[in-house]
Amino acid sequence: MRGYERTLARIVGKDNVSTDKAELFCYSFDASIHTSAPNVVVRPSNTKEVSEIVRYANRKQIPIVPRGAGTALCGHSLAWNGGIVLDMTRMNHISETHVEDLYVVVGPGIVYSTLNAALKPLGFFFPPEPGSADVCTIGGMVAVNASGTKAIKYGATRDYVLGLEVVLSNGTILKTGSRTIKNSSGYQLCRLFTGSEGTLGVITEVTLKVAPLPTYSSTAIVAYDDLQAAGRTVADLIRCRLLPAALEIMDRTCIQAVNKSLKLGLPEVEGILIVEFDGHPDAVRDDMRKAEGICRAENPTLFSSSDDPAEEERIWAGRKAVLPSMSRLKDGAVSVSVAEDMIVPISNIPELIGTISKIAKKHGLVIGTYGHCGDGNLHTKVLFDVRKKDAWTRAWKACLEIYGKCISLGGSLAGEHGIGYTRAPFMRMEHKAELDLMRTIKMALDPNNIMNPGKLSLDSVPKTFVTRLRYPVGD
Repeated sequence: MRGYERTLARIVGKDNVSTDKAELFCYSFDASIHTSAPNVVVRPSNTKEVSEIVRYANRKQIPIVPRGAGTALCGHSLAWNGGIVLDMTRMNHISETHVEDLYVVVGPGIVYSTLNAALKPLGFFFPPEPGSADVCTIGGMVAVNASGTKAIKYGATRDYVLGLEVVLSNGTILKTGSRTIKNSSGYQLCRLFTGSEGTLGVITEVTLKVAPLPTYSSTAIVAYDDLQAAGRTVADLIRCRLLPAALEIMDRTCIQAVNKSLKLGLPEVEGILIVEFDGHPDAVRDDMRKAEGICRAENPTLFSSSDDPAEEERIWAGRKAVLPSMSRLKDGAVSVSVAEDMIVPISNIPELIGTISKIAKKHGLVIGTYGHCGDGNLHTKVLFDVRKKDAWTRAWKACLEIYGKCISLGGSLAGEHGIGYTRAPFMRMEHKAELDLMRTIKMALDPNNIMNPGKLSLDSVPKTFVTRLRYPVGD
């Protein structure tokens, strides 16, 4: 071993440092459209090791990129400037469980579903439930303020972060927050680090609020021949003071994709809503009866509800399979994550859905729209031949228009996946004066710019996301 490799090996052990080309290749990808390899991968096991690694990297001005499971959709966990990828998955412990005080203390490398499996026998859970729940890590969830199907009722990760242990760029170990479910003592630094995508420090421990696990649920599938009617129903449900545990939408493209992939036999209509309520059985049944009346006002072709867990799982199977199924819909086309996480006020969902459809036709693209419509969060997957440069140009132009419409409706670029690199070119569309302030904060905490550089448009502003693509693009 040479130079920095020997130093890093002394900190974590030589078996936890790798410069093997095959391994670096594996770390050069996440779930995004990009690729960029680190110079070395390091796997720490505790906060002290992280502190020593970061202190050394700061002294040598080597970039540090924290990484969990690599499920990021916008290139967050890629080493854009080379350097060290800090694989946090060895720090996967549950160090304390205090459900009587509504909190747990965990390492950043623990997988979301693993944590909830441990909490379930105690009758509690950590609710945000991202689509990658079976593989994503808590540290990654905190880094992007992740959420998922349950956000409409239970909120996002930021709503559950009570305390953090963070290693700053100079190696200082910072403890912030508390173990109480509220506090009003000064700046809420936990909220600053949550969603900072590793650009301000490395998260090494998380204190999370937990919630009582509901014991009963009921789920409905509602089919519409008019996609905007489905969108109007979403706003009507909220207007009538109903608060589902989940409220999801899938358009025809997504329905066809999951039917082709899983043979589910879902009705191939213009749009499907999935509505779930949880809680006390009597309250759930009453809410579902009210929801049925509201849904039927928009003349659905199908309304079917069930409290049978097996049937509920069947209903949810299609929604959960949208992302992996889309690439199987059309021969020669790949499902690409570009404009895939916009969020608008709930009542603007119908207008945004209609606009996305028009933009897709304008640019000759197939765009599948789905997502957490109950909190205004839509995902899209753009299908095209990724080997063709012209297709990327059309996708870029479509994204500019989609995000522009989203911002004009009072929305945001990202509801739960963060910005990373893919959406960095659009940041000033949403954040004008704020972006300069964000950069000031970044410089104050990371003056040498070693913490996940190239992300969030903080230190550089890419002109386009069509760069460092993982696909072989020709003419």
